[in-house]
Amino acid sequence: MKKQFFVVAAVFIGSQLKAQLVPSFKEDTTKISLDEVVLTANKYPNKTSLTGKVVTIITSEQLERSGGKDLSQLLTEQAGIFISGANSNTGKEKSIFLRGARSEHTLITIDGIPVYDPSGIGSNYDIRNLPLANIERIEILKGSQSTLYGSDAIAGVINIITKKSNSKSIAGNGFASYGSNASFRTNASVNGKSGIIDYNAVISYNSTNGINEAINNNNFSITDKDGFQQTGIQLGLGIKPSEKIYIQPFFRSSTIKGDIDQGAFTDELDYTYNQKSWQIGVKNELNFGKAKLNLLYSFNNINRLYTDDSLKSRNGFDTWSQGSYKGAEHFADAYLHIPLKKQLKLTAGIDYRSSASDQEYSSVGFFGPFKSIYSKDSLTQNQLGIYTAINWNDKSGFNLELGTRLNIHSQYGTYGVFNINPSYLINNKVKLFSNISSAYRTPSLYQLFSEYGNTSLNPEAGITSEVGLQYFSADTKFTSRAVLFNRNVKDVIFFYFNSATFQSQYINQDKQKDKGVEWEASYKLSKKTTLKAFYSFVTGEITTQKNGKDTTYNNLLRRPKSSIGINLASQLSDNFFISANLMSVGKRKDAYFDNNTFETVNTTLKAYLLWDIYTAYTLLKNKLNLFLDLRNITNSQYTEISGFNTLGFNGHLGIRFAF
Repeated sequence: MKKQFFVVAAVFIGSQLKAQLVPSFKEDTTKISLDEVVLTANKYPNKTSLTGKVVTIITSEQLERSGGKDLSQLLTEQAGIFISGANSNTGKEKSIFLRGARSEHTLITIDGIPVYDPSGIGSNYDIRNLPLANIERIEILKGSQSTLYGSDAIAGVINIITKKSNSKSIAGNGFASYGSNASFRTNASVNGKSGIIDYNAVISYNSTNGINEAINNNNFSITDKDGFQQTGIQLGLGIKPSEKIYIQPFFRSSTIKGDIDQGAFTDELDYTYNQKSWQIGVKNELNFGKAKLNLLYSFNNINRLYTDDSLKSRNGFDTWSQGSYKGAEHFADAYLHIPLKKQLKLTAGIDYRSSASDQEYSSVGFFGPFKSIYSKDSLTQNQLGIYTAINWNDKSGFNLELGTRLNIHSQYGTYGVFNINPSYLINNKVKLFSNISSAYRTPSLYQLFSEYGNTSLNPEAGITSEVGLQYFSADTKFTSRAVLFNRNVKDVIFFYFNSATFQSQYINQDKQKDKGVEWEASYKLSKKTTLKAFYSFVTGEITTQKNGKDTTYNNLLRRPKSSIGINLASQLSDNFFISANLMSVGKRKDAYFDNNTFETVNTTLKAYLLWDIYTAYTLLKNKLNLFLDLRNITNSQYTEISGFNTLGFNGHLGIRFAF
């Protein structure tokens, strides 16, 4: 009945449409272009020909053609990114590994504003809070980027650019899909412009029955599917009283809830979590002649609650447990962009970040009741950053960026970083570039102040060097980029257990060395058919102490050394579009804790191949879009995380419409 209703609704709404929904294929900007303008590389709009930084762009067209995916699944199909859990149960946590780095070494920004989770052990942001419905474009900036963006940008920055209003007085669009595991997704948006005011609003809802998250080795007579639900709201307003002033207040919220299991190979029938987060702020742009001043402020709030009732099943140590983790963060940034000369540009700014968290855990188990409480009076830190960058763009094709930042932290004091990024464009065909830059990650509140905390921790410090070549054919049909990179991180924070005193504490101990290569290419086989491919290779080793001696070994757990992606997309007719995507992921090492033997088990996860097909058919002069998204067509059986299931063959059927 539900599916019949949406079909009828689609026909009715489609008859009322007055706006084009999907850009025609000739307008597709997914190829790498010399004139492509990016925002994230320099904190101001700049052509790719004028920067030597490595930027991958996910365009609005690619987002439109990802109807059955979530953000993690889309990101893991990009060169140099692997997300553990992307193809596991929908509600499973998603760990981003950019160029093989730890998940807390990739910074997430929304419209250029850094977002963190101050209540988490690693403080990295949960991308499950971001539905694709809210996103207009994604820019992935690789390499150390702490000069402009501060903490956590050791491996790079993923900038989520949200949807904005258009030039009409009122316009809108909607989306609905239904698929495997009773997965239902829908969203609706409205936006417009009138006089000095523009506005946009998006609401989305996603739900799925899910799959049984953990592989069940405990011989339960009853197993369950672990469901997931998400509701998202995004509101934006723009006020432009003059050409020199643009004020943009915004609000976004996300509520997610779901079922989880106890751990690897350990099912659980009544373990649930609820997470509510919201962000409010304002972006201001003030123009003074050729100079532009940007004033940003945001407040980010998150509240996570985990509850294990242990009434239907009992697989942990507790008969009941509940953990509450709350975090709040203020972020303010003021930066000035000044074209000093035609070839010389200056960016200078100051930002401030203040974090606090309330955490409480209670349990009743084998060893009696237990309770721990940490309040925001003790879990708090703040930091001030002062940064500047100079960009020189010579007529000869030579470009150079020099940047530096001083970070002043309430706990460990001062720390400085830099970047040197030259590039040279030869005859508008070949771009040679290199980059050497340093970055840092601030210890989280938990690592500093919890019962295992260490207030003497230093920031994790990384330095990245990369060199590459990019080629653009004269007819713009073929583009290709190859990059070699090397990343060294020292003072890596380690959870240390003293076997003599039976005490545990976070300490700065390890050194991490990673290196790899990335290759990307795009070729237009014809006016309406494009072939794209990438190859990524990364390897890494950690130097740590065991039994009082330094030990070095390969440690990129859950991260493949090699991955290959191939995508063929074609507009077969004015109405019919089809694309096929192949993703090959190499072997990975993994380790998990065995709840029966109480030991860590090392294992190797086998390689796998995923084949996906996406088709779309437009009606009513390209105003209504029907799509079918089929994933893992060969039903590959594979493991992303030891002890946890992955999605087999699955598909989604849906519609997009606009008015």
